[in-house]
Amino acid sequence: MVLGNKMKSKIISISAIIISFVLTTTSFSQNVISKKLELTGNLYTDSKIIQNNFNVISANPMADDLPGKKSPVLSGVLSMILPGAGQVYNEDWWIAGIFVAVEAALITTAVVYDNKGDDQTASFQTFADQNWSVVQYAEWLAQYEGADLSKIIISDDESLPPWERVNWAELNAAEQGSHNLPPHGEQQYYELIGKYHQYSGGWNDFTGGANNSLVSPNFTYYAGERGKANDYYNNASTAIVGIYINHILSAAEAVWGATRFNKNIAVNLRVETFNFAGGLELVPTLKFRYSF
Repeated sequence: MVLGNKMKSKIISISAIIISFVLTTTSFSQNVISKKLELTGNLYTDSKIIQNNFNVISANPMADDLPGKKSPVLSGVLSMILPGAGQVYNEDWWIAGIFVAVEAALITTAVVYDNKGDDQTASFQTFADQNWSVVQYAEWLAQYEGADLSKIIISDDESLPPWERVNWAELNAAEQGSHNLPPHGEQQYYELIGKYHQYSGGWNDFTGGANNSLVSPNFTYYAGERGKANDYYNNASTAIVGIYINHILSAAEAVWGATRFNKNIAVNLRVETFNFAGGLELVPTLKFRYSF
């Protein structure tokens, strides 16, 4: 009980300090109240002053007004559209800055690696066009797998690109491997020639003869360069997934932030009547209200 009494005394003292501070510093808003109260800080004396000015107290703008609430729905929608926007709405400036910085970093990463992937793709495709020939591949089919070269080769003009010198339908009909070569320029065209040994015979440094499982240095180099492009694109894709996650997390935090904002304590200043030995007196009190 001793500890309880001490705690009560501390609470009463703190309450008195808060009341005196609020009353003496605010003196009520002059836009609403026409008369300024001069208080002493002594509860008994100040209650007399307040009692004599009770009509002024009835106009206290602090009595019932709560701080402006934030809409969790609006906050979440703002951050879903633009991470950090809901936090700005909630006045959580540091959190907003974090989400904006993460968004900028992820977008930059996605753009940079996507551009790297495009550049690497252009590079390995150029290497393939210079070092892998569908004409040479057709000749390998004719020599080792019995293809009718006269049906596949439609032009002996070596000034033309190799892919313009063959009949693609006849080429595919002659292929005995597990895949048919797509037309030049398609993504699968560039993938298959650097992925499957069946196309080893088309590389200009291939020396394996009938054994197309013996890959050439150009085949190996090309496969590595194509792998680099895929890695760049994978990094860009990961960053894009991160962007979506950042939007979702920002929206969730914004909803939570609006809820936190709305749970701020509303301090209601009241003057209540108490019966003392000397008669009825008005005593300033503080009431705390939570808004959810």
